[in-house]
Amino acid sequence: MGHPKPVFFFFGVLVAALLQSFPVASQEVEDEKEFSYQRGSQIGPEHWGEIHHEWAACGKGRTQSPIDLSDEKVQVFPCLGRLRRSYRPADAILKNRGHDIMLKWEDEAGGIWINGTEYGLKQMHWHSPSEHTINGRRYPMEMHMVHESADNKIAVVGILYKIGHHDPFLAEFSLILEIWYAQLERYIERITDKHEAEEVVGMVDPRHVRKGSRKYYRYTGSLTTPPCTEGVAWTIIKKVRTVSREQLALLREAVHDGSEMNARPTQKMNKRIVGLYRPRPYRYR
Repeated sequence: MGHPKPVFFFFGVLVAALLQSFPVASQEVEDEKEFSYQRGSQIGPEHWGEIHHEWAACGKGRTQSPIDLSDEKVQVFPCLGRLRRSYRPADAILKNRGHDIMLKWEDEAGGIWINGTEYGLKQMHWHSPSEHTINGRRYPMEMHMVHESADNKIAVVGILYKIGHHDPFLAEFSLILEIWYAQLERYIERITDKHEAEEVVGMVDPRHVRKGSRKYYRYTGSLTTPPCTEGVAWTIIKKVRTVSREQLALLREAVHDGSEMNARPTQKMNKRIVGLYRPRPYRYR
Protein backbone atom coordinates (compact mmCIF):
# COMPACT_ATOMS: atom_id res chain seq x y z
CA MET A 1 0.00 0.00 0.00
CA GLY A 2 2.90 2.38 -0.72
CA HIS A 3 1.35 4.19 -3.73
CA PRO A 4 -1.86 5.91 -2.55
CA LYS A 5 -0.11 8.49 -0.35
CA PRO A 6 2.11 9.94 -3.13
CA VAL A 7 -0.87 10.01 -5.52
CA PHE A 8 -3.05 11.73 -2.93
CA PHE A 9 -0.27 14.18 -2.13
CA PHE A 10 0.21 15.02 -5.82
CA PHE A 11 -3.54 15.57 -6.22
CA GLY A 12 -3.48 17.87 -3.20
CA VAL A 13 -0.63 19.89 -4.67
CA LEU A 14 -2.59 20.37 -7.91
CA VAL A 15 -5.66 21.58 -6.06
CA ALA A 16 -3.55 23.94 -3.91
CA ALA A 17 -2.03 25.41 -7.06
CA LEU A 18 -5.49 26.07 -8.49
CA LEU A 19 -6.63 27.77 -5.29
CA GLN A 20 -3.56 29.93 -4.95
CA SER A 21 -2.92 33.46 -6.15
CA PHE A 22 0.08 35.71 -5.62
CA PRO A 23 0.61 39.39 -4.88
CA VAL A 24 0.25 41.37 -8.10
CA ALA A 25 2.26 44.54 -7.78
CA SER A 26 1.35 46.05 -11.16
CA GLN A 27 -2.25 46.76 -12.13
CA GLU A 28 -3.51 47.00 -15.69
CA VAL A 29 -2.18 49.92 -17.68
CA GLU A 30 -5.06 52.34 -18.24
CA ASP A 31 -3.42 54.49 -20.93
CA GLU A 32 -3.91 52.66 -24.21
CA LYS A 33 -1.73 55.04 -26.24
CA GLU A 34 1.34 52.83 -25.79
CA PHE A 35 -0.20 49.54 -26.89
CA SER A 36 -2.81 48.27 -29.31
CA TYR A 37 -4.67 45.09 -30.23
CA GLN A 38 -3.85 45.32 -33.92
CA ARG A 39 -1.80 42.37 -35.19
CA GLY A 40 1.22 43.46 -37.16
CA SER A 41 1.42 46.83 -35.43
CA GLN A 42 4.70 47.77 -33.77
CA ILE A 43 2.77 48.09 -30.52
CA GLY A 44 0.50 45.10 -31.15
CA PRO A 45 0.09 42.08 -28.80
CA GLU A 46 3.13 40.24 -30.17
CA HIS A 47 5.32 43.22 -29.19
CA TRP A 48 3.88 44.21 -25.80
CA GLY A 49 6.77 42.60 -23.97
CA GLU A 50 9.29 44.72 -25.90
CA ILE A 51 7.74 48.15 -25.28
CA HIS A 52 8.78 48.58 -21.63
CA HIS A 53 11.04 46.60 -19.33
CA GLU A 54 8.15 46.44 -16.85
CA TRP A 55 6.05 44.71 -19.50
CA ALA A 56 8.53 41.88 -20.14
CA ALA A 57 6.12 39.26 -18.81
CA CYS A 58 3.87 39.89 -21.83
CA GLY A 59 6.52 38.20 -23.98
CA LYS A 60 8.49 36.01 -21.58
CA GLY A 61 5.90 34.98 -19.00
CA ARG A 62 5.15 31.28 -18.51
CA THR A 63 1.64 31.60 -17.08
CA GLN A 64 0.01 34.14 -19.34
CA SER A 65 -3.70 34.75 -19.99
CA PRO A 66 -6.00 34.25 -21.78
CA ILE A 67 -5.93 30.55 -22.68
CA ASP A 68 -8.04 27.98 -24.50
CA LEU A 69 -10.15 25.95 -22.07
CA SER A 70 -9.86 22.65 -23.87
CA ASP A 71 -11.66 19.53 -22.68
CA GLU A 72 -8.40 17.65 -23.23
CA LYS A 73 -6.56 19.82 -20.70
CA VAL A 74 -9.31 20.29 -18.09
CA GLN A 75 -9.44 18.12 -14.97
CA VAL A 76 -12.51 17.87 -12.74
CA PHE A 77 -11.87 18.95 -9.14
CA PRO A 78 -15.10 18.80 -7.08
CA CYS A 79 -13.10 19.80 -3.98
CA LEU A 80 -12.63 23.31 -5.38
CA GLY A 81 -16.07 23.98 -3.94
CA ARG A 82 -18.78 26.39 -4.97
CA LEU A 83 -17.71 29.94 -5.81
CA ARG A 84 -18.53 31.89 -2.68
CA ARG A 85 -19.52 35.48 -3.38
CA SER A 86 -21.31 38.24 -1.52
CA TYR A 87 -21.89 41.51 -3.37
CA ARG A 88 -23.79 44.66 -2.49
CA PRO A 89 -24.74 47.94 -4.23
CA ALA A 90 -22.15 50.73 -4.13
CA ASP A 91 -21.37 54.01 -5.87
CA ALA A 92 -19.52 53.58 -9.15
CA ILE A 93 -18.00 55.61 -11.96
CA LEU A 94 -17.91 54.86 -15.68
CA LYS A 95 -14.54 55.30 -17.33
CA ASN A 96 -13.50 55.12 -20.96
CA ARG A 97 -9.96 53.74 -20.88
CA GLY A 98 -9.72 53.92 -24.66
CA HIS A 99 -9.09 50.21 -25.08
CA ASP A 100 -12.19 49.29 -23.06
CA ILE A 101 -15.09 50.58 -20.98
CA MET A 102 -14.67 50.12 -17.23
CA LEU A 103 -17.19 50.34 -14.42
CA LYS A 104 -15.28 51.07 -11.21
CA TRP A 105 -16.75 50.91 -7.72
CA GLU A 106 -15.80 53.80 -5.45
CA ASP A 107 -17.07 52.15 -2.27
CA GLU A 108 -17.01 48.57 -1.00
CA ALA A 109 -19.18 46.38 -3.24
CA GLY A 110 -18.53 43.04 -1.56
CA GLY A 111 -16.48 40.30 -3.14
CA ILE A 112 -15.57 36.63 -3.40
CA TRP A 113 -13.65 34.14 -1.27
CA ILE A 114 -11.00 31.75 -2.62
CA ASN A 115 -9.23 29.36 -0.27
CA GLY A 116 -10.22 31.46 2.73
CA THR A 117 -8.99 34.75 1.25
CA GLU A 118 -11.44 37.57 0.61
CA TYR A 119 -11.10 39.48 -2.65
CA GLY A 120 -13.01 42.76 -2.86
CA LEU A 121 -14.69 43.71 -6.14
CA LYS A 122 -12.94 46.72 -7.67
CA GLN A 123 -14.10 47.02 -11.25
CA MET A 124 -15.48 45.26 -14.31
CA HIS A 125 -14.79 45.74 -17.99
CA TRP A 126 -15.62 44.12 -21.33
CA HIS A 127 -13.67 42.55 -24.19
CA SER A 128 -14.99 41.85 -27.66
CA PRO A 129 -14.57 39.21 -28.90
CA SER A 130 -13.91 36.99 -25.88
CA GLU A 131 -10.32 36.58 -24.77
CA HIS A 132 -10.69 33.04 -23.42
CA THR A 133 -11.86 30.35 -25.80
CA ILE A 134 -13.56 27.03 -25.12
CA ASN A 135 -12.33 24.13 -27.27
CA GLY A 136 -10.97 26.69 -29.72
CA ARG A 137 -14.20 28.63 -30.03
CA ARG A 138 -14.09 32.37 -29.46
CA TYR A 139 -17.33 34.04 -28.36
CA PRO A 140 -18.56 37.57 -29.19
CA MET A 141 -17.89 39.05 -25.74
CA GLU A 142 -16.29 38.47 -22.34
CA MET A 143 -16.76 40.37 -19.09
CA HIS A 144 -14.10 40.52 -16.37
CA MET A 145 -14.92 41.23 -12.73
CA VAL A 146 -11.62 42.22 -11.11
CA HIS A 147 -11.14 41.62 -7.39
CA GLU A 148 -8.25 42.43 -5.06
CA SER A 149 -7.34 41.13 -1.60
CA ALA A 150 -5.93 43.14 1.30
CA ASP A 151 -2.43 41.86 0.43
CA ASN A 152 -2.70 42.85 -3.26
CA LYS A 153 -3.61 39.47 -4.71
CA ILE A 154 -5.80 39.58 -7.80
CA ALA A 155 -8.71 37.30 -8.67
CA VAL A 156 -10.76 37.74 -11.84
CA VAL A 157 -14.15 36.22 -12.62
CA GLY A 158 -14.82 35.96 -16.34
CA ILE A 159 -18.16 35.41 -18.08
CA LEU A 160 -18.43 34.64 -21.80
CA TYR A 161 -21.37 35.71 -23.97
CA LYS A 162 -22.95 34.59 -27.23
CA ILE A 163 -25.45 36.56 -29.32
CA GLY A 164 -29.04 36.04 -28.20
CA HIS A 165 -31.41 37.58 -25.67
CA HIS A 166 -30.33 40.82 -24.01
CA ASP A 167 -28.39 40.52 -20.77
CA PRO A 168 -30.35 42.02 -17.81
CA PHE A 169 -27.33 43.61 -16.15
CA LEU A 170 -26.11 45.05 -19.43
CA ALA A 171 -29.62 46.37 -20.05
CA GLU A 172 -29.17 48.58 -17.00
CA PHE A 173 -25.62 49.36 -18.03
CA SER A 174 -26.70 50.17 -21.61
CA LEU A 175 -29.10 52.77 -20.24
CA ILE A 176 -26.23 54.27 -18.27
CA LEU A 177 -24.09 54.35 -21.43
CA GLU A 178 -26.86 55.99 -23.49
CA ILE A 179 -27.29 58.72 -20.87
CA TRP A 180 -23.51 59.06 -20.81
CA TYR A 181 -23.43 59.49 -24.60
CA ALA A 182 -26.04 62.25 -24.34
CA GLN A 183 -23.85 64.08 -21.86
CA LEU A 184 -20.50 63.18 -23.39
CA GLU A 185 -19.98 66.20 -25.65
CA ARG A 186 -20.65 68.61 -22.81
CA TYR A 187 -18.52 66.51 -20.45
CA ILE A 188 -15.58 66.39 -22.88
CA GLU A 189 -15.60 70.20 -22.93
CA ARG A 190 -15.15 70.12 -19.15
CA ILE A 191 -12.17 67.74 -19.32
CA THR A 192 -10.42 69.13 -22.39
CA ASP A 193 -7.02 69.12 -20.70
CA LYS A 194 -7.50 65.73 -19.05
CA HIS A 195 -6.63 62.41 -20.60
CA GLU A 196 -9.69 60.27 -20.01
CA ALA A 197 -13.45 60.66 -19.71
CA GLU A 198 -15.18 59.68 -16.47
CA GLU A 199 -18.78 59.95 -15.36
CA VAL A 200 -20.31 59.35 -11.95
CA VAL A 201 -23.15 56.85 -12.39
CA GLY A 202 -24.31 56.39 -8.79
CA MET A 203 -25.30 53.10 -7.19
CA VAL A 204 -24.64 49.94 -9.19
CA ASP A 205 -25.55 46.51 -7.84
CA PRO A 206 -23.12 43.73 -8.91
CA ARG A 207 -25.61 41.15 -7.64
CA HIS A 208 -27.50 41.75 -10.89
CA VAL A 209 -24.69 40.07 -12.82
CA ARG A 210 -26.00 36.59 -13.56
CA LYS A 211 -23.68 33.59 -13.65
CA GLY A 212 -26.30 31.03 -14.64
CA SER A 213 -24.24 28.06 -13.48
CA ARG A 214 -22.33 26.77 -10.46
CA LYS A 215 -19.76 25.16 -12.77
CA TYR A 216 -16.54 27.05 -13.39
CA TYR A 217 -12.97 26.70 -14.65
CA ARG A 218 -10.07 27.70 -12.38
CA TYR A 219 -6.43 28.28 -13.29
CA THR A 220 -3.50 30.57 -12.47
CA GLY A 221 -2.71 33.16 -15.13
CA SER A 222 -2.00 36.84 -15.67
CA LEU A 223 -3.48 40.20 -16.46
CA THR A 224 -4.51 40.25 -20.14
CA THR A 225 -3.28 43.80 -20.76
CA PRO A 226 0.17 45.24 -20.06
CA PRO A 227 2.09 44.74 -17.84
CA CYS A 228 0.65 41.16 -18.06
CA THR A 229 1.63 40.52 -14.44
CA GLU A 230 1.34 36.87 -13.42
CA GLY A 231 -0.11 35.27 -10.30
CA VAL A 232 -3.77 36.05 -11.06
CA ALA A 233 -6.42 33.54 -9.91
CA TRP A 234 -8.82 33.12 -12.83
CA THR A 235 -12.37 31.81 -12.50
CA ILE A 236 -14.24 31.40 -15.79
CA ILE A 237 -17.94 30.58 -15.48
CA LYS A 238 -18.68 27.51 -17.62
CA LYS A 239 -22.12 28.57 -18.80
CA VAL A 240 -22.00 30.93 -21.77
CA ARG A 241 -24.61 33.65 -21.32
CA THR A 242 -26.33 35.78 -23.97
CA VAL A 243 -26.01 39.40 -25.03
CA SER A 244 -27.99 41.23 -27.69
CA ARG A 245 -26.36 42.62 -30.83
CA GLU A 246 -27.43 46.11 -29.76
CA GLN A 247 -25.72 45.79 -26.37
CA LEU A 248 -22.55 44.49 -27.97
CA ALA A 249 -22.55 47.31 -30.53
CA LEU A 250 -22.95 49.92 -27.81
CA LEU A 251 -19.83 48.72 -25.99
CA ARG A 252 -17.83 48.50 -29.22
CA GLU A 253 -18.80 52.00 -30.32
CA ALA A 254 -17.79 53.47 -26.96
CA VAL A 255 -14.08 52.58 -27.20
CA HIS A 256 -11.48 54.40 -29.25
CA ASP A 257 -10.90 53.57 -32.92
CA GLY A 258 -8.78 50.44 -33.25
CA SER A 259 -10.02 48.92 -30.00
CA GLU A 260 -13.41 47.69 -31.21
CA MET A 261 -11.77 44.24 -31.24
CA ASN A 262 -9.95 44.37 -27.91
CA ALA A 263 -9.10 40.73 -27.19
CA ARG A 264 -5.57 39.51 -26.57
CA PRO A 265 -4.71 36.28 -28.47
CA THR A 266 -4.71 33.06 -26.42
CA GLN A 267 -1.39 32.15 -24.78
CA LYS A 268 0.55 28.92 -24.35
CA MET A 269 -0.53 26.55 -21.57
CA ASN A 270 3.03 25.55 -20.60
CA LYS A 271 1.90 22.47 -18.65
CA ARG A 272 -0.55 24.37 -16.49
CA ILE A 273 -3.50 22.62 -14.91
CA VAL A 274 -7.02 23.88 -15.53
CA GLY A 275 -9.52 22.70 -12.94
CA LEU A 276 -13.25 22.35 -13.50
CA TYR A 277 -15.62 22.52 -10.58
CA ARG A 278 -18.97 20.87 -10.97
CA PRO A 279 -21.23 19.85 -8.09
CA ARG A 280 -21.40 16.18 -7.25
CA PRO A 281 -24.71 14.67 -8.38
CA TYR A 282 -27.14 14.26 -5.50
CA ARG A 283 -27.98 10.65 -4.76
CA TYR A 284 -31.24 9.70 -3.07
CA ARG A 285 -30.95 7.07 -0.39
